[in-house]
Amino acid sequence: MGLKLQLVKDKQVIFEIPLSDEDWAGRSLKDELRIIEEELRRFSEIFEALSNETRIRMMRRFLSEEDASLRFADLMQDLNLNPKIVWENLGKLSRCGFLEKTGRGRYRCSEYGQRAFMLMGLAVKLLMEMIDENE
Repeated sequence: MGLKLQLVKDKQVIFEIPLSDEDWAGRSLKDELRIIEEELRRFSEIFEALSNETRIRMMRRFLSEEDASLRFADLMQDLNLNPKIVWENLGKLSRCGFLEKTGRGRYRCSEYGQRAFMLMGLAVKLLMEMIDENE
């Protein structure tokens, strides 16, 4: 038996995936690789959206609001950004599903955006801790 990755909740395994190829049947491995490729494409979109300091600052600013919404002008003033930078980055975050336009000049962080931002932050934190441990 090879190496496996398990997701456990309340001591119950809710997801398990083999990490060694000898534990995969030939056909299921090909299917899984196709799924992984699609998921990596989606991850790449999220990573691209969050791989910019300005967009990270904007997301933090949205999430610090009780209703996760802000006006365009608030972002310019609070983050000391020019309108072009705000516009471009709001567009990028909106296209990725992180933000929704709720009215004239007002944007809101979507539920998906909130989850993705927090989960990516946690995943990066854990990865960096593991990297630091192995140095």
